[in-house]
Amino acid sequence: MFVKICGLSTAEDVRAAVGAGADAVGFVLTESPRRVSTARARELVEAVPEGVLTLAVFRDEPLEQVRRDALAAGVGAVQLHGDHPASAFADLRDLGLTLVRATSAASAAGADCGDFGEDLLLLDSPVPGSGESWDWSALGEAPPAGRWMLAGGLAPENVADAVALARPWGVDVSSGVEVRRGVKSPELIEEFLRRVRAAG
Repeated sequence: MFVKICGLSTAEDVRAAVGAGADAVGFVLTESPRRVSTARARELVEAVPEGVLTLAVFRDEPLEQVRRDALAAGVGAVQLHGDHPASAFADLRDLGLTLVRATSAASAAGADCGDFGEDLLLLDSPVPGSGESWDWSALGEAPPAGRWMLAGGLAPENVADAVALARPWGVDVSSGVEVRRGVKSPELIEEFLRRVRAAG
């Protein structure tokens, strides 16, 4: 199962995520307690080995800023949170980066990965990016087709149940592996990956 650890802000975070076997690491370039500068993101991206996807996370920024900051950070993927139209993904396609559409499961009911031209779909809680738990079971009845990730309130203690209920292609965690807001725990990252692998 594909695992993304998001909201990384230090070299220690990156080492912990990569060392535990994460498939992707995310850097927040939008308003958030986990926000890093594009320069800092680039430093962290350069420490990520080949084969691990690096993402820049945006929400509501103009597409020109997304384009500029993603290129400056040197990431391999752009994640757009919110109600972006399909044209936004078409506009960014020429960057040659993996495009991730992140939205709430409620607003994307019946969605499949690729509906908006995205490469990956991320389904989050009703308040995307909040880290709030929500009812994952409804997704298991009719999960999206294609490569989609489950997010929102995941943590080591509940990720196995979430995977069993929703049957996602991948999972995404940020606050669930923190000791306090914005501060990651290497031990929690390792435990999260261990439980996902066991569940998958």
